[in-house]
Amino acid sequence: MRLLNIIKGHVLTPVTGGDVLDIPRGAVAWSDGAIVDVGPVEEVLRRNPGAASILDHGERLIIPGLIDTHVHFPQIGMIASPGHELLQWLEQYTFPAEAAFANDGHCDTVADFFTDQLIANGVTTACVYGTVHPGSVDALFRHARTRGLRIISGKVCMDRNAPDELLDTPDSAAQQSLELYHRWHGVDRLEYAITPRFAPTSSDAQLQALGELASSLPDVPIQTHLSENSGECAWVSELFPWATDYTDVYEKFGLVRRRSVFGHAIHLSDSELSRLGAAEASLAHCPTSNFFLGSGIFGVNQAQKYSGLHVGLGSDVGAGTSLNPLATCAAAYQASRMIGSPLSATELLTLATLSSAEALGAGKHVGSLEPGKDADLVVLDPESSPVLRNRADYATTTAELLFALMMLGDDRAIAEVIVAGRRVN
Repeated sequence: MRLLNIIKGHVLTPVTGGDVLDIPRGAVAWSDGAIVDVGPVEEVLRRNPGAASILDHGERLIIPGLIDTHVHFPQIGMIASPGHELLQWLEQYTFPAEAAFANDGHCDTVADFFTDQLIANGVTTACVYGTVHPGSVDALFRHARTRGLRIISGKVCMDRNAPDELLDTPDSAAQQSLELYHRWHGVDRLEYAITPRFAPTSSDAQLQALGELASSLPDVPIQTHLSENSGECAWVSELFPWATDYTDVYEKFGLVRRRSVFGHAIHLSDSELSRLGAAEASLAHCPTSNFFLGSGIFGVNQAQKYSGLHVGLGSDVGAGTSLNPLATCAAAYQASRMIGSPLSATELLTLATLSSAEALGAGKHVGSLEPGKDADLVVLDPESSPVLRNRADYATTTAELLFALMMLGDDRAIAEVIVAGRRVN
């Protein structure tokens, strides 16, 4: 017998095709973890009698589960570490923090905390970096599976330009990745991602081995970093003198394709953007990290002009300063404003949901409130803080209210999270 659930409130969601559905007195019905109906509350109730539970959130906003396309779970403990640009920051903070994941108990503790924090911040799908240690990915997947989260993750691969205790080899990187793939890929809502950290920490031989692995697993996601920092770009030119540009490094080794997710991508040429679009690759916009490390400003609207190129939103914790997608949306707005191409509230919502789902190759499953998709929902409370409550009183449109939530909201604004049809907070 089908167990039907209904949630009532102000439904706001992007939908396939580019529109945004705005239903002030709306409802979403789901059963067996999947959405079965969305629409005005009276119609949903009439079409779906006998619901086992009806949650009433009044005038609160009901949106799709939020999506993080680029985040490092081992760095959650070193978030807000100050004072350096990317390469120095990696040496002083990131590598020491990741070395601790040689201990399986530490992996378990951090994965438990991290997955709880995803939910607390309304994130139901995330593309996540582990460390070089396979145990870090095992721990993350275990805790994500318990909570029902949709997680894409992989062990970081790097065989040079990092501390000895964090290095693998071309062979071990490919072999351990393949073992993790067989252990976890396709289990519930989990997927494995081939994960070279970035070109400077992988030799030609390692990139070749990972490219061959990718060729044998054509539907598997790939995640890495690309053109984040000007010093990094110059270093890539020195390390790969044969490459015409940074993107060419990944292209030569077969790592640019649909479901390749490249973090940051700030300093790309028109040629690179065009080639990435032709491959239907994806870029993860990480504005809080870009600002925090002084890396530069990424232009969402400009990148979206390239046919085939997907753009999603990423927190990039720990260089990013918040796991909360509302804060990431606020920073994305500031970045867009600074380059004279400001994103609207609905464009930001789409970026954090459906566009990010499509960037991860998961758009058939998540990213919008549409029948047949996973029942991942977040309820936003515009009265979660005194200043936000006061501002909400002056909002005259849904877009204005949503914008205020993004500029002023934090984890207190996450009133309810439903993951695959299950209430989890």
